[in-house]
Amino acid sequence: MVQNLVPSSLRRFAKNRKAVVGVAMVVLYVAVALLAPALTPYNPTKPDLNLALQAPTLGHPLGNDELGRDILARIIYGARISLMVGLVGTGIALVGGVILGSLSGYFGGWVDTVIMRAMDIMLAFPSFLLALAIVSILGAGLMNLMLAIGIFSIPSFSRVVRGSVLSVKNQDYVEAARAVGLSDLRILVAHILPNCMAPIIVLATMRVATAILTASGLSFLGLGAQPPTPEWGAMLSNGREYLRAAPHLATFPGLAIMFGVLGFNLFGDGLRDALDPRLKNR
Repeated sequence: MVQNLVPSSLRRFAKNRKAVVGVAMVVLYVAVALLAPALTPYNPTKPDLNLALQAPTLGHPLGNDELGRDILARIIYGARISLMVGLVGTGIALVGGVILGSLSGYFGGWVDTVIMRAMDIMLAFPSFLLALAIVSILGAGLMNLMLAIGIFSIPSFSRVVRGSVLSVKNQDYVEAARAVGLSDLRILVAHILPNCMAPIIVLATMRVATAILTASGLSFLGLGAQPPTPEWGAMLSNGREYLRAAPHLATFPGLAIMFGVLGFNLFGDGLRDALDPRLKNR
């Protein structure tokens, strides 16, 4: 069944133009992040006051910032920072959410009640404000930023995993595994979670976009990456002071944020449509 589902999912994904565009955007984004040193000859943190607030030229296609640093170089290297924050933050949420959601859905009872009520408390706060509170407590910095993003994203993963586990834990193959004496951990890891991967993968893809946007917002407020690190949100924050004299300082970092977030959202939407079992026969 899985062998038949994968090709059909790939065909549905390939027919979705928005999903294909999303993949192309994500691939370009990742390529820029990985190949940053080869894409620009400029040091993203080295100032040159002689070029301060220079408009775009052939030598500096996106212009220079208030310290004369090349904006294109900073955006290219900033892609590395945003991608790292997105992947690490989502990874922390994925691990925590899968563990808590699996335990909650599989064992039920008081375990489910305690875990889900804790998740409800976290969900009662707007995600950005929760991340802001966590960073404020831990202190500004890139590591604390990734940890905050991971923590506030755990409830989303735990609820999705719990629902998926509840839908499959009473299937015949799970009952057969219990009958032959397999441990609960073995049943969860080998038989239940592999059949819950589709919604987890979709959510993880879309949470990367949320993580990038949240990281940019916190850096905009000065609670994320610290100077002179080339981070898009911090660049946008610095550029707002020169909107009239040099609008390119804020315009290009804003477009970079939009590009990354839009790409991962389109990719995630395409995966959701392709992996949705209700669309299997379409």
